[in-house]
Amino acid sequence: MTISMYQASAPVYTQFLGALSNVLKKAAAHAEAKKIDPSVLVNARIAPDMFALARQVQIATDHAKGSLARLAGVEIPAYADTESTFDELQARITKTSDYVKTFKPAQIDGTEEKEIVLTFGTQKFPFKGQTYLLQFALPNFYFHSSMTYAILRHNGVEIGKRDFMGG
Repeated sequence: MTISMYQASAPVYTQFLGALSNVLKKAAAHAEAKKIDPSVLVNARIAPDMFALARQVQIATDHAKGSLARLAGVEIPAYADTESTFDELQARITKTSDYVKTFKPAQIDGTEEKEIVLTFGTQKFPFKGQTYLLQFALPNFYFHSSMTYAILRHNGVEIGKRDFMGG
């Protein structure tokens, strides 16, 4: 039995974006119950040199929308990266999830050998589609999603593995 590029991407993003939304809802409820300014959690980080929670969410959503767009050969929607509240982060997750759901298997399946070139500064990083998805996009999506979870857990939000997994 084989798994398609679509099956390995869009449904996974949908599941984990839903989970990300749910952990942010729990974080907002935690802030309200404990009388914590929500911006404290939105700007929280575990280590001084890591991105704050808001940026973790932004990057996770960027990998979901960007990877599917690259594989499908369509323009990647640009988001401003200005979210600073739970409501704004929720809106970004919803917008990304809605975008992910627009993709059809025929757009993603068969892209295993597609040339994907990422540019960071002046450096170019070439990938084949499957390698890009499985060894770059999904790991980065999971990393930034899990950092969001870890930041919230570190700050006392009562969430567990089921919350991270969603679905």
